Amino acid sequence: MSSIRLAIVGLGKIARDQHLQAIAATDGIELVAVASRNAKLDGVHCFTDIDALLASGVEIDAVSLCTPPQGRFEQARAALLAGKHVMLEKPPGATIAEVFALDRLAGQQGRSLYATWHSREAAAVEPARKLLSERKVKSVHVEWKEDVRHWHPGQDWIWEPGGLGVFDPGINALSIVTRIMPESFHLVASDLSFPANRAAPIAADLEFRSAGGLTLTAAFDWRQTGPQTWDIRVETEEGPVVLTHGGSRLFVDGAAQIVEEDREYRNLYKHFVSLVNAGQSDTDFSPLVHVADAFMLGRRHVVETFED
Repeated sequence: MSSIRLAIVGLGKIARDQHLQAIAATDGIELVAVASRNAKLDGVHCFTDIDALLASGVEIDAVSLCTPPQGRFEQARAALLAGKHVMLEKPPGATIAEVFALDRLAGQQGRSLYATWHSREAAAVEPARKLLSERKVKSVHVEWKEDVRHWHPGQDWIWEPGGLGVFDPGINALSIVTRIMPESFHLVASDLSFPANRAAPIAADLEFRSAGGLTLTAAFDWRQTGPQTWDIRVETEEGPVVLTHGGSRLFVDGAAQIVEEDREYRNLYKHFVSLVNAGQSDTDFSPLVHVADAFMLGRRHVVETFED
């Protein structure tokens, strides 16, 4: 089977740090074009936006959208209507309604739509999911704390409505928890800390209840300097199960079980190739639903201004 001819839309930090290398390392897919307002890439066709790309006549089969979530709906819709398969960087969109609309459109067009959650591809996630299916979970606590100045320098869009603020990394944690938990859960309380000069939160404290009445708590914070914290601690009747380093390491009853380097984006593109070849989609929007609920139930607290 011939390789999928792919175009990247949005050649920013995440595309350069992760997507380009992952595509190059994945069989069955090749990068043939990019669309970016401010950047070009040697060796491929370059355009300023997706409309110019789609009108160019350059033959592509699929589009990977690495742009900010605001405005991505129009890009994804244009690609699907042009008969292209679409891969969405997380979060899949700025609103719940738009991502469900894209899911319906992909079905109508007979194209694959993939709402990616890169943290679900971390090495410890699937082993933890299997382990927890065999244990009795008592509680879950998430700490996801990092330095926004290090990970998102100068990215003003992330502080605007739809940019999610601290939920941009926090949704990674939620994507893991929704994958590994044996039962569903829903939000019951949300405290959001907004810098006085920003439209999106810099910290969040959340409380969830599972279908069976278990408590899940999460603390997200973008103000942590020094070592970064990406931990999920699950207390079970049989002992603790802990995922650290964003899900790449697993400790069971205090003993290290898995310690692996990052292969997340390579796994995403491998899965995308399999979806396209099988004529299927993968559109689990549950992490975004939880974020939307956090804003709906959120109690707003104004904190000190933030300057990048």
